[in-house]
Amino acid sequence: MTGQSEITTIPQAFDRLAAEHPDKTAVVYLGSRYSYRRVAELSDRFAAGLVGLGIKPGDRVMVYLPNSVQWIVSWLGILKAGAVAVPITPIYTSRDVEYITGDTGCTTVVCADRNYGHVMRAMDNSPVERVVVCGLVDLLPWYKRAFGFLADVVPTGRVGKETHTVGLPQLLKASPGDRPRLEADPDDLAEILYTGGTTKHPKGVPITHHLLIKGAREQLAVPAPLFNPADNVLMGSAPMFHILGQTCGLGTLFTYGGTIITQPRVNLDAMLDAAGREGVTTLIGVPTLLRMILEHDRLDQYDLSSVRYTFSGGDVLPRELGLRWQERFGHPVYIGYGATETIGGVAMCPTDRDFPEGTMGRVVASKQVKVVEPDGIAEVPLGEAGELLVHSDPMVSAYHNKPEETAESFVEIDGLLFYRTGDIVTMDQEQYLYFVDRTADTIKHKGYRVSASEVECVLQDHPAVISSCVVGVPDEKVGDRVKAYVILKKDVKGITGYDLIAFCRQHLASYKVPQYIEFRDMLPKSKVGKLLRREIRSEEASRLE
Repeated sequence: MTGQSEITTIPQAFDRLAAEHPDKTAVVYLGSRYSYRRVAELSDRFAAGLVGLGIKPGDRVMVYLPNSVQWIVSWLGILKAGAVAVPITPIYTSRDVEYITGDTGCTTVVCADRNYGHVMRAMDNSPVERVVVCGLVDLLPWYKRAFGFLADVVPTGRVGKETHTVGLPQLLKASPGDRPRLEADPDDLAEILYTGGTTKHPKGVPITHHLLIKGAREQLAVPAPLFNPADNVLMGSAPMFHILGQTCGLGTLFTYGGTIITQPRVNLDAMLDAAGREGVTTLIGVPTLLRMILEHDRLDQYDLSSVRYTFSGGDVLPRELGLRWQERFGHPVYIGYGATETIGGVAMCPTDRDFPEGTMGRVVASKQVKVVEPDGIAEVPLGEAGELLVHSDPMVSAYHNKPEETAESFVEIDGLLFYRTGDIVTMDQEQYLYFVDRTADTIKHKGYRVSASEVECVLQDHPAVISSCVVGVPDEKVGDRVKAYVILKKDVKGITGYDLIAFCRQHLASYKVPQYIEFRDMLPKSKVGKLLRREIRSEEASRLE
C-alpha cells in the first residue's frame, strides 16, 4: 500500500483503506485490537447517532477525550456526519471548555465520564445543548470491562441522567446504514485545533481535509527508507488533539493504512510491553518521554528491537539525550519541527542519510521558508540568526475569530503568505535548521505551548495580586518550567506562593500551572508601560550561568 495521492476527504480516504484490507488491525487499545472494518462500522454508527441527535453538516462538535479508540471513533464519526471536530486536551478545565465552545459555537461535546462535571459547569455560559459521555472501557471486550471494574482499576466520573446527556453505548445503537453519505469537498473544514501562544486565550486553527491529509502523508513518508509506510506500527504516545499526534500518528489511518497503538495516559510498562508484542516500528515522543524511557528501572525487561524510527518533536532535544538514545538502541532520534499553523512538519531529519548534530530538521518539500530580521521581513544572511517564516501551498491563512492575531502572525511577501513562527533559528546551505531562541512570549513545557499572557491573566484575577510576569525557565528534562513573578497589593498579608499555585490549579490545565512563584516589589516595563519579559528571562539566564 503506497497511500492515495488524489485529493479526497478524510472519511473517503479511511473508508477506501478499510475496504481494501478490512481485517487489518487499525488500532490497538489497552491490549485489544480493532480492525479497519470494526473502526469503520463503529464510526458509521457514531455518525448516524449524531445525525439522530440533530447534528447537521457544518456543526461544531468538541472531542474532550484522552487518547483511545473512543477518540478515533468519535473523531471519524464527526467527520462522517459532515460536522467539524474541535479536539481539546482532556486536562482542560471548565473555564477552557466554556471559552472554546463559545468561540466555535459548539453545540455538542463528546467527553470522558471524568470530564462530565467540567462540561456541566460550563454549560450555563456556553452554546452546548447536548453531551455524549464515554467511559474509558466502553469499547473493550466485556470480560476486560468486567475484570477492570471488579479489580477497581477503571477510573470513572459521576454522570447525570439529564435529557441532554447520552452515553456512547446508547449512541452506537444507531444503524451504520443510517450514516449520511455526503458530497463533501476536500477543502471543507475538518477540524479546528487550538494552540497556545502569546494571547490570553488559545487560538483556533481551522484545518481542511486536504491540508491534514497532505501534511500527514508527507510526514509519515519520511521513514520510508526504513520500512514500507503501509507496514508501519506506531506507538501513538503523542496526544491526538495535538498536530504532532495527528500528522505523525493518527494520519496513518487515512493515508497509508498502518496501525496505531494508543493508551489514555502514559504508562511506561504498558507502552514498552505493547511495543514488543505488536512489533512497533515507530516510536513518537517529546524529549521528556524519551528521557523517561531511558531512565526506566525495568527497561531491560522489554524488547524494543522492532523499533526502527524514533521521532521526537514538540521541543528541543538535548544533545546528551540524543547521544544516550543512539548508544542504547543503535539508531538516532530523528528530530522534527513544526506548528499547528503549518500542519505539523516544517523541517524533519531524513532517514536515508546522516544529518548534522543539533539540527531541528531539514525543510520538507512542501514548505518554503525565510529567515528574517525579528518582527521584520528583510532576510538575514545565510547562517545568521533570525525569525523563521514559513509558507506552504496550501496553508492555513487565518485564525478562527482572531483578526488581530491573524494580522500579527501572517504576512504577505512577494504575493505569498507566510506564517511567523516566533522562533529564532539559523539555516545552513542544505536547508537544515538550528534552533536559537524564541521571540514570542511562549513557554514550551513538556511539548505543550503555554501562553505567558494567559497565566498572567489568571494570576491577576486573584484578589491579592496587582501584577504578574510569567516566563519559562530552561530545564533539560521538560524544556521550560513555568515561573511567575508577582506583585501583591500593599494591604495583603499571609499570601504564599502555594496559595497562588493552588488558585491557578482551579483555573488552568495542569501543564500551565506555575511551578515557581517569586514575589517582587516591581516589574520591568517599557516607557509606554509594556511588560518587558525579556529582561526577566535575561535575569533567569544569568542565574543559570
